[in-house]
Amino acid sequence: MFGVSGKNKPVKIRGFGGNLKYGIAAKDLKELLKKGCNLLQLPLSGARVCLYEDGTIVTEEFFSTLPDNSELVLLSKQQTWTGVMCDIGQLLNTDRHADALIQAAKGLLSDENSSKRRKILSDLLQNLEDRSELESREEDADWFSGVDTRFKTKSAYMKFNCESRIRGYMKELDDATRSIQKAKVKAEFLKASKCLLEMLKSARYNGSYFDRTEKEPERLCTREGWFTCQGSFDVKLCQSLHSINPYGSRESRIVFSTWNLDHRIEKRRTIIPSLLEALQNHSSSDINLNYFYLMLFTRENLKLVHIVCHKKGAHNLSCDTKKIYRTAAHADRAKQKPKEKKRRLI
Repeated sequence: MFGVSGKNKPVKIRGFGGNLKYGIAAKDLKELLKKGCNLLQLPLSGARVCLYEDGTIVTEEFFSTLPDNSELVLLSKQQTWTGVMCDIGQLLNTDRHADALIQAAKGLLSDENSSKRRKILSDLLQNLEDRSELESREEDADWFSGVDTRFKTKSAYMKFNCESRIRGYMKELDDATRSIQKAKVKAEFLKASKCLLEMLKSARYNGSYFDRTEKEPERLCTREGWFTCQGSFDVKLCQSLHSINPYGSRESRIVFSTWNLDHRIEKRRTIIPSLLEALQNHSSSDINLNYFYLMLFTRENLKLVHIVCHKKGAHNLSCDTKKIYRTAAHADRAKQKPKEKKRRLI
């Protein structure tokens, strides 16, 4: 062992948050601390050395086992180091090295064979090449590539994008009329559908959900445009911490189109059939259309989810029977109808 034999051990040392590494040779930890503090102009009192890789504190005994040219970090009394991830965190918290980091990541990506590391580097590049602070077509023409020229700002297009999704839900509701055989039921369903459409129009199709210029309660993103996955219908939070800023780049905008506004209580399997069932023996004026509006078109029942978190199987959630009708009396009559039919059949 170097420390036991008295030979100098060469190591590479850097300061907390520093990029420059210095070569130092020392026969023991005491000498290393003295030389390192003198070189980096740190007080010797309370100073310590740890491994750059994982933050393990280097003791006198540990020092003697270190391989030559081990990378170390010299810390003062108040400083802590948790390993290479600490360095990455500091690097990402500053714009000073952004351009160099982009070029380095691109260089590594071109020769990288590991799918996991390629994913990490790709995600890093996507976030580093962020131009979310730009808003107009003139400022970020590449973002608007393929976007209709009538949209002059990113927020305007994102708002339209959300409106289009919500309009699609309304179309599905209208399409349900084709399956209705009874003329009276179809007429009441059309009345209900028209009323829901008016409510939706007054809310401007809830396009504010994707518009970062809207007030916080009305939008699903941060002021900068970051969206966070809300997890599948049966969980409270996304376990994978998926996030994206479609305002940042054209690529992010396109990827965001794969995210879903998912109905917790399902639209086709549950909500629309529940409305149809309620109208079998009731007029549209008996139905609590506010409830159906909330379930079909609002955050009351919608969750923004990454495609990985979108479960396409049956959700097995039902509409609240206490909220389907406008009054308790109508709800009670709905429960009594099947019993009355059974009595007549006896």
